[in-house]
This record gives sequence, structure tokens and C-alpha cells, in this order.
Amino acid sequence: MRRVLGALALSVSVVLVPVSGTAVAASPPHTVLTDGAKLANVKQAIRSGHATKAQRDALKAVLDKANTALTAGPWSVVDKPSAPPSGDKHDYTSQAPYWWASRPKTPENPQGCPYVSKDGQRNPEADAITDHTYRMWAWDAMYYLSLAWYYTGDAKYAKRAALDIRTWFLDPATRMNPNMTYSQIVPCRDTVSGTGIIDSTQSFSQLMDAFALLDGGAPGWTGTDRSRIKAWLTRYLSWMQTSPQAKLELAATNNHGTFLDMQNATISAYLGKRSEAKKIVLDAEQKRFPVQFAADGSQPLELSRTMSWHYVNFNLTAWGRLAEVGKNLGVDVWKYRAANGVTLRKVVDQLIPAALHGAPAWPHQQIGVFDQSIAADIFHAAAEEAHDADAAAALKQMPLPAGGDTWPVRVSCFPLDPPLK
Repeated sequence: MRRVLGALALSVSVVLVPVSGTAVAASPPHTVLTDGAKLANVKQAIRSGHATKAQRDALKAVLDKANTALTAGPWSVVDKPSAPPSGDKHDYTSQAPYWWASRPKTPENPQGCPYVSKDGQRNPEADAITDHTYRMWAWDAMYYLSLAWYYTGDAKYAKRAALDIRTWFLDPATRMNPNMTYSQIVPCRDTVSGTGIIDSTQSFSQLMDAFALLDGGAPGWTGTDRSRIKAWLTRYLSWMQTSPQAKLELAATNNHGTFLDMQNATISAYLGKRSEAKKIVLDAEQKRFPVQFAADGSQPLELSRTMSWHYVNFNLTAWGRLAEVGKNLGVDVWKYRAANGVTLRKVVDQLIPAALHGAPAWPHQQIGVFDQSIAADIFHAAAEEAHDADAAAALKQMPLPAGGDTWPVRVSCFPLDPPLK
């Protein structure tokens, strides 16, 4: 079985391609989410030997993931065991994770229809369709390999990233069709639903930065590759704005709507449609703040879930990324104040007690593991972009991600969709 990116590779030394002569400041990459100037400053610190311990530790964690990705994959949607209703294995397919058979499976009712929702309880049947898992592994690999190439200059990372991208998106024999029509299908039902789009929106935006980093002259990533991925993205964006599923998801008032706005803004920005991307961010502020955030900074729609701690952080991941792409478009989401007085900083600060003290400080339902560390990225973002001293102080006291806090070299909010073991 292919190895999972979450499993760390053997300890490796950080090797940077030598730079002759006097060290010069690195030119900022044209990243879509991440502040390119911040990445360039980190790169310069690493190459000049002035990186902080946090940056060195974070780079090692990134390279561990990238080294694992060198021999994992490549992955493809056509590797799934059966075709979706379209009959075309190139269509991404997954099963809704929180839906379960309500009756015993018998020869007369082999699926146990009808299926019913059990919020937060993942049905292991969903793992039989491999696209969901392979998508997580592949997209994480593309991102970490591209970031590793940017920092080290080692061609092996760029070439492997290019192979993974071509396999998933571009090669005729293995590529994914640019739609999510059959994402999170519910057995026994054939109604149109937009909720499955979350399979894409929760983590697809990271690839815009991966593509942007590779566009900066990465070996193995050609002008033809760049043109072809932009053509694929153009078709994908159109589906994400005009399909029946997308229209339903855009109307969603909770995290689903936030993530689709954020994804469409990042794709538009990468494609050079800056005015369209900026409008998406501005509209999201005005449309979603009043619905999602109460005056006290709570998130009623996410607090109603059985995994409320996960979902309030999940939604804030989307907002953190909207703020990141907004910054690169001249929109400061952190400064936006809704009519009820709420700001993004106030929403983030609502999470500090639970991040510090765990479940006893969280008076809402959270089935399963209470992972305090998932608030780390949005706290980093609040500390740096909103000058939130409380979030900065919390970061020094709360548990950080078990695999290492890679924010110091990513400087961007990362999806809360870890590779499955």
C-alpha cells in the first residue's frame, strides 16, 4: 500500500543548493494565498544561516513530508475499483462520510436503503472508494514537494511535483475530469447535492501556491504544463460557479459556502482574474459575516454540529485563507467589522480558552478526539495579520501539531483534512 504523507520519513539533513558569491535577497514568488515576500524572507534567512530554530524545525518537518512524497504515488482517480454513475473513472467520486444504511443488507435490499445521516460519525464504507484518500495524499504531496523545491533548490522535488500534477490533472490516461459531480454521493439517492464539493474546497486552494512556486522556473515544470493546468482550472472554475451542485453550495450559509468562495477566489487570482477574485472576497465579507458570526464572536451554525470544536476551526481555516488571498488583492479581511460589531479577530479569540485548556473549557458537543492544536494556524494568522497579542500568547502555551508546527515556513493556514492512515 502506498505510504501516507503523514508518516514522517527517516530523519534527513537539510541540503540547500549552493549559491555562489554574496548572498542576495530572494525575489518574492507570485503566490496566490501566501504572502510571497514572507516566503522570500524565510528563504533568505535559511540560506544565509540566520533562520530561527522554529524555521529550521519547520523546514525539517516539510522536508520529511516531501521526502516521503518522493516515493509515494503518483495517484490517479482512475485507480478506484469501480466507476461512478457516469461510467467514466475520470470523474472524481466519493461517498458521503456521515451517511449510514438504516436497514440490514439483504438480497432484496443489498444496500440497506434508505441511508440516514449520523453527523460526525464516519462510515468506513466511504473508504472503499479511493478517490477521497488519494486526493488528500496527492494534493498534499504536490504542495510539500513544491515548497521543498522552493526552499532547497533541489530539482528532485520539483520534478516529482510535476509528475504528480500531470498524473492527477493533465495526462489523458489518468487525469481527473474538471468537475465534482459525483463527490460525496449518498447510496440509494439520486438527488443533486452540492455538499460533496467540500472534498475539493477544503484543500484545493493550496495547489494554487504549489503551481505558483513551480511557475518560478522549477525544473521539470514546462510552459506547456503551465498552460495546460490553467486550461484545466478555467474549466474547473466554470463548473464551480455554474453547475447545479455549485449553485447549491454557494447558497450554503455555513463552512461549505465559505470554502467555495475561498476556493473560487484563489483559482480566479491564479488565473489572473484579480478583479473577479477581489469581488468574491468582498462579497463574502458582507454576505457571510452577519450569518456566520454572532456579536460575541461565536459561530452558531458550526456550534450546532456534533464535532463543534472541529467545525469552528474548520470554518476559520477558510476565513484565514480568504484573508490571505484578500491581502494579495488589496482587501484586509482582518479589519472588516460587521454591522453587529464582530471582527474576525473576535471570532478567533473565542477559541483561546479551549485551545489552552481543552474540552473542559469548551461547553459544546465534540464527539471524538478534542485536538487543541488545530487552532494553531488561525492563531498564527491572527497574531501576524491582526496583531492579536492574545492569540500570540496562546501559541506559546497550547499544544502544537504532533507532526511539527510548519507555519514558520508555510506562513499560511493549512487544511484540517489530514491524510488518513
